[in-house]
Order: sequence, then C-alpha cells, then structure tokens
Amino acid sequence: MTATTTSRPPRRSGTRGGRTGPRPARRPGVLRRVADRNLPYQVLTFVVFAAGWELYARGQGGLLIPSFTETVEATVEMLGSAELWRAMYVSNQALVIGFAVTVVAGVPLGILLGRFRGLERLADVYLNILLVTPMAAIIPLLVMSVGFGLASRVILVTIFSIVMVVVNARAGVRQVDPSLIEMARSFGADERAVWTRVLLPGALPAIMTGVRLGLGRAVTGMVIVELLMVSDALGGLILEYRGLFQAPLLYGTIVIILAEALLLISMARWAERKLTRWAQTTTARSVR
Repeated sequence: MTATTTSRPPRRSGTRGGRTGPRPARRPGVLRRVADRNLPYQVLTFVVFAAGWELYARGQGGLLIPSFTETVEATVEMLGSAELWRAMYVSNQALVIGFAVTVVAGVPLGILLGRFRGLERLADVYLNILLVTPMAAIIPLLVMSVGFGLASRVILVTIFSIVMVVVNARAGVRQVDPSLIEMARSFGADERAVWTRVLLPGALPAIMTGVRLGLGRAVTGMVIVELLMVSDALGGLILEYRGLFQAPLLYGTIVIILAEALLLISMARWAERKLTRWAQTTTARSVR
C-alpha cells in the first residue's frame, strides 16, 4: 500500500495570514514626519539669523544697531505698554477698512475684467498706471485733496493693495478652460450657471492668492502713509524712536509690525487652503 501525499500550493509572496494582495505601506516614523515639515528648517534658520545678529551687534553694532537680546527685551517691554496698543488700534483702523474696500471692490472688478474683454480695454491703462506709479508720489495729492484724516489713510491702503487683487482675479477667470464653458452651455447652462458652476470655482484659487498678496501690500501701505504723511500711531512711534536714538525700541516696533503682517498672511493662507482644498486635491492627483 502506497502512501499518498497531498501537495500544498506554493505560498505567494506578499501574503500575510492567508490573505493576498499588496502589503500596506508603512507609516513613517515620528522623526521622519517632523523632518518632512517646514517648521524645523524655519526654526534652524531663525536660530542662525539670531546668532549672527547678536554677534554682529556686539562686535560692530554700536549705538544704532542693538543686539538681538536687547531687541527682544524692548519688544516684550512694548507689549506691556498702553502706548503701543493705542498705536496698533489707530493704525489697524485704516488697514481693516482699506483692505475691506479692496476685497469688496477689487474681486468683482477683476472678475468682470477677465470675463469681458471690452471692459478690460477701458480699465487696462489705469491698472498699468497703478502698477508703475510710485505710491509715495500719490501721498501729496491725497493730502491736498482729502486731508490728513482717516479717509486719506484708507484710500492709500486701498490703492496699495487693490492692484494685486484685481490682477489675480482677472488672471483666475482667464485661466479657466474655455472648453468647460462650452460644455456647460451645451448642457443647457445659462449665464448665471456658467458664473456659479464654472467661472467662480475655477478662478477661486487665483482670487485667494490675490487676496493674500494684497493683504501684505495693505500692511505696507499702512506703515508708509504714517511715515510720510501722518506722523501718528505705529509710524509715529518709529519716527519718535529714531529721533531719540532709541534703537532697541525702534527695532522692537518693526518686529511687532512684521509679526502682525506674518500672522495676517498666515490666516489668509489658512483660508486659502480651506476654500480651495478641491483644487489642491486635483493637483495632487494629476501629479500622481
């Protein structure tokens, strides 16, 4: 009597627990995830910059260039003073109102210019003038026509920032694929549906980029108008500390202005990611 043996099928590679299929990708470790982010590199760059600043100020700085530690101490001291917060309140009035006017007027204007070429021919020369004209040259005209009040500061902040918003909104409408518009019309879409379903969603990433860039320009306009036209608020503090040779307080004021600008731009970038998440997903899929 011969013994019969049953042969087992060969085990496939990549099986685990009797299941076939590709092995799940391993999740990267904590150190790898931290290294892939930008924060460690930003912290390293800041540390190198602070160390270089400290060494140069102690060796070659003198009266006009404070050290990094002196600037940090002056910044902390200013954050506890009522004078700084009063200046921040006065300066940010023009910033908030001027940038709100920029968004409300600039986004629709840019969309219309991108959609209607005839309207663009009429307004293109004025956009070019705003792009090439030095903004400091407009300040005397504002002083002569409007005065030194809040209105002139709001107008200058708006002029500084509205060009970026209009140009990017116009570019966003133009970069929408015309075949999508034709396809929407072939399915019976009217002009309103084309605007709400095709043009505005397609132009939204460029619009949000323009809003973010315009916000940075608005902060620049807020400071310049107070330095060159109205010696008040944050610009007045800069001029006062410069005249008294109080370099740590001068640098501390500039650091606070930069921190506010970075915070506002970070908030705008966060809103851009939230509103255009679908565009980022589509781009990632196309790259794959």
